[in-house]
Amino acid sequence: MVCRAVIFDMDGLMLDTERLRKQLFERVVAEHGMTLPDDLYLQTIGRTLRDTRVIFAEQMGVDFPFEALRVKRQKIEHDHIDQHGVPTKPGLEVVLDLLDTRAFPRAVATSSARATAHRLLQVAGVRQRFDVIVGGDDVAHGKPAPDLFLLAAEHLGVGPADCVVLEDSSAGIRAAHRAGMTPILVPDLQPPADDVRDLAYRICASLHEAATVLVELLPPH
Repeated sequence: MVCRAVIFDMDGLMLDTERLRKQLFERVVAEHGMTLPDDLYLQTIGRTLRDTRVIFAEQMGVDFPFEALRVKRQKIEHDHIDQHGVPTKPGLEVVLDLLDTRAFPRAVATSSARATAHRLLQVAGVRQRFDVIVGGDDVAHGKPAPDLFLLAAEHLGVGPADCVVLEDSSAGIRAAHRAGMTPILVPDLQPPADDVRDLAYRICASLHEAATVLVELLPPH
């Protein structure tokens, strides 16, 4: 296939935010005298807030004060980002510079709310480098459903089969595959499931490596 557009996940793929959120959520949970199963947070990576609420209710019970803890974690995260900024993942500039040299269309399709995505990308200094941003609140069904990626492709005016997706989560790879796109996995905190390894076009150790794969898929310069 020849790629005509690239769609990026955000948290854990471009921005090193999953690690911070996991640490902060575990901290506020501990402050309330509770602990989480080791893999619970990892199950929520790549999922929308709606889906995350369901996952926590199923694992921790309906009495678990998820919303209160989430709001507390969010406030601490906002303060941290205001003070320290948002760290980007190694190789992001390389990928974006590569696409800039081709004037290549690109979008962000994140499970985070669209307003959150705009804010974080702005703070990270890369908001202006994307043509389209869609968030988990823009669709009825989040990843692993294909809706987010299909919406991003629609806004870009590119068919799904001509899109390459860069993702760090299992839910995202499954969603990209269901959308009929070419998924490239760059794992972050969540180890890829066996089926995800089979669905990914390539598994890359970093965005630096993903850039070399993109060179293979982009039209001749």
